[in-house]
Amino acid sequence: MIEEKVKAAIRDIKDFPKKGIVFKDITPILSDPALTTEITDALAENYAKLNIDAVMGIESRGFLWGILLAQKLNVPFIPVRKKGKLPYKTVSHKYDLEYGSAEIEVHEDAIEAGSSILIHDDLLATGGTAAAAANIVKKQNAEIAAFSFLVVLDFLKGEKKLLKFSDRIEGIVHY
Repeated sequence: MIEEKVKAAIRDIKDFPKKGIVFKDITPILSDPALTTEITDALAENYAKLNIDAVMGIESRGFLWGILLAQKLNVPFIPVRKKGKLPYKTVSHKYDLEYGSAEIEVHEDAIEAGSSILIHDDLLATGGTAAAAANIVKKQNAEIAAFSFLVVLDFLKGEKKLLKFSDRIEGIVHY
């Protein structure tokens, strides 16, 4: 089963980025092309029948499978970046973090009104960044078809922030 394969490949890094946190490092997966392909296929299978118009990937690890998923589904890829990183006119959303705030943005012409967007990131923790991406989609008068994650940290209950946008919130691995 793919969940066991992915869990076996993920490396735990204790006390990163700060003491008390166990970071789930997905980079070892990238050295395994067969597992990377298997993950891409599993993600695409989940969403193939949803009539998705684009995949939105959240900087930076959300780009890894986000673009592969978009290619597999034969739809455009929309990069979500931190404020100030995109060269053209943008739509942004500011949101609160545990300590402070952040702002993400996309190019203003990346999302068509009425389109159905799949939002992908590598990991769902508290849900703040994915919810901010969903708010950008809504600002552009588009819909969120689903949220896709490689890893979901269930104990942080990030799903709660996303349910107002879509009840389709899926991950390959759950902790």
